[in-house]
Amino acid sequence: MPAWVSRVATLAVALLAAGPLAAQPTDLVSRTSFRVCADPANAPESMKDGSGFENKIAELMAETLERPLEYFWSPMAQGFVRRTLLTYSCDVIIGFAQGEELVMTSNAYYTSTYGIVTREDSDLAEVTTMADPRLKGKRIGVIAGTPPASYLSDYGLLGSVKGYNLNVDRRVESPNEDMLAAVESGELDVALMWGPIAGPLIKQSGKELSFVPLVNEPKPEGAPRLFYRVSMGVRNGEDVWKRELNSAIRKVQPRIDAILRDAGVPILNDMGTELKPEVGQ
Repeated sequence: MPAWVSRVATLAVALLAAGPLAAQPTDLVSRTSFRVCADPANAPESMKDGSGFENKIAELMAETLERPLEYFWSPMAQGFVRRTLLTYSCDVIIGFAQGEELVMTSNAYYTSTYGIVTREDSDLAEVTTMADPRLKGKRIGVIAGTPPASYLSDYGLLGSVKGYNLNVDRRVESPNEDMLAAVESGELDVALMWGPIAGPLIKQSGKELSFVPLVNEPKPEGAPRLFYRVSMGVRNGEDVWKRELNSAIRKVQPRIDAILRDAGVPILNDMGTELKPEVGQ
């Protein structure tokens, strides 16, 4: 998850830049277009060519709200919200984890989790928890600063871990793709990855890799949770806009689920305890 800067400090900068109109933020939401803040090279979520699953969700939302879709592109690295949403260059971030204070979030439109990536033919392919003793001494890849890294520390596994950068410009650096390539080549035995990134990348690659959701992980005291509800982010105070988005999400939730499943995103129930069944199952 991105490590956002202090909400109070960032909002102060944004308000000074916006001037007197900032006192009424709801008046600054475009009513003539659906303006999305997005990273142009954040596969598999958002891409400038429109191929990411968040692009498809954005298209669906724009259609539902009956507004043309427009993008404001910026790398999703440190300061993304400050450069995009808080400068009023766009009005919504399609994928934002609930619980962050920097923005106000809509109702969650899906829940997902971190998981274990291995080769399908690996003797570790059946491992379902980081507490499994079979991981002792194995070469493990993880994005530094993400929740699984905390568990690896608690389990005494950091000695064999290779860390990858969290906040990067995806136009020049691709740590998730690098981890998958390392697992496929045998350089790593295991990678611990966010499901909405790992699932689609594995599906697109056609490689013989597996992803096991960490839904049964015992939670050490003080450790962060591994599942997160994903929402749409808007500026604080834009309650009317948030309600509009919530209404649109409710209306097209089954179609959003279909987009996510087609992309390969592992969707959990709201409590993050098991995979969400498809309608009719």
